[in-house]
Amino acid sequence: MGDTVLRTDGLTKKYGKKFANNDISVEIKRGEICGFIGVNGAGKTTFMRMICGLTLASSGTFSLFGRTEKREIEDSRRNMGALIEHPAFYPYLTGMQNMVVQGRNKGIDPKEGTAEYKRLLDMCGLSEAIDERTGSYSMGMKQRLGLAMALIGSPEFLILDEPYVGLDPIGIHEIRELLKELNKNGLTILFSSHNLTEMSQLATRYLFIHNGKIVREVSAEVLDQETGTENLESYFINMVNRYSGEKQ
Repeated sequence: MGDTVLRTDGLTKKYGKKFANNDISVEIKRGEICGFIGVNGAGKTTFMRMICGLTLASSGTFSLFGRTEKREIEDSRRNMGALIEHPAFYPYLTGMQNMVVQGRNKGIDPKEGTAEYKRLLDMCGLSEAIDERTGSYSMGMKQRLGLAMALIGSPEFLILDEPYVGLDPIGIHEIRELLKELNKNGLTILFSSHNLTEMSQLATRYLFIHNGKIVREVSAEVLDQETGTENLESYFINMVNRYSGEKQ
């Protein structure tokens, strides 16, 4: 298997005359933690949904793990985990039961998956709530369960859309450290977040998107050298103002 986990070539999504994603060509390599940055409506979630097969592209192509054919990509998604927008659960089922349902969707026999599900729930900080119905979960607990479900089957590529939503500072710290550890063990991650302070502590590379277009790709190391004492949030705000001014 090659070094490229995801490659897109001119990936585009239109809704009527409006471009949600416009001619996106990017490459994510194995072992990267790629921070996806943009304002609301910039196109982050649409891009992620296309890669996950939840939305069809209007034009352009992409490959997963070097595989390009439709059936190959569908098969490759078994090696990918995702948490897109708000996690979807059966509220009348417990955390463990929801894990079993997700495991079945991935072809895992419930009897074979039980030990893994317990391990993942514990790893994501839900060991005390395994047998509680998810309808009673707080927003932060739902985020933790969504992450645990995304990790079923030991994926090699993880896509997270705003993984810190609903988490308190301790929860944010725990999830950040968990993602770092998973990355050390070989997991490649693409994630979006408006919490740029947290993103700067995790990402090894950044993709900046504005009005559906990738306006810059840069490694965290290079950006740190360029910006000096300027933090990621300030850099991003200045970038948005610059591109908004050019449009005017």
